[in-house]
Amino acid sequence: MNKEDLLGRLRRIEGQIRGLQQMIEQDRYCIDVLTQISSATRALQSVAVGMVDDHLRHCVADAVATGGRDADEKFTEATAAVARLLKS
Repeated sequence: MNKEDLLGRLRRIEGQIRGLQQMIEQDRYCIDVLTQISSATRALQSVAVGMVDDHLRHCVADAVATGGRDADEKFTEATAAVARLLKS
């Protein structure tokens, strides 16, 4: 995903969150709200996966091409980012 794709997705997610706020203000059925929360969570996870993919294809690949300590640091950084995503 390029920058515009990511921003577009984040704008749609922002709209979902505003919709969730309205649902709660309107005392909508709890299960319906939870369903929408799940949808927004999956959408954010999709953005995160896209960002990890971009990081691996560009930042990590460039570092590996040049080699050395920077490559090791980029791998460690990427692994830590994936670990944080798995914890959430």
